[in-house]
Amino acid sequence: RILVRVRPEDIAYLRATLESYDGMAVVSTLDPRKAVIELRVSPGCEGLALEILDSLARSEGLDLALVPDVG
Repeated sequence: RILVRVRPEDIAYLRATLESYDGMAVVSTLDPRKAVIELRVSPGCEGLALEILDSLARSEGLDLALVPDVG
């Protein structure tokens, strides 16, 4: 799983974008106030998921930060 902090107003856009890649990841909002989302990524798709996050940050200006998975 990958945990990401985003701006609250970007949660829906990020969810729709990532889930449009059928079967790559399921997106859940863990903390809507802190805007922490969880990506449950399919095996073998971890690199693609990280590339998409990086691309969205650069091309769309999304403010994304990976959050350490503490458990």
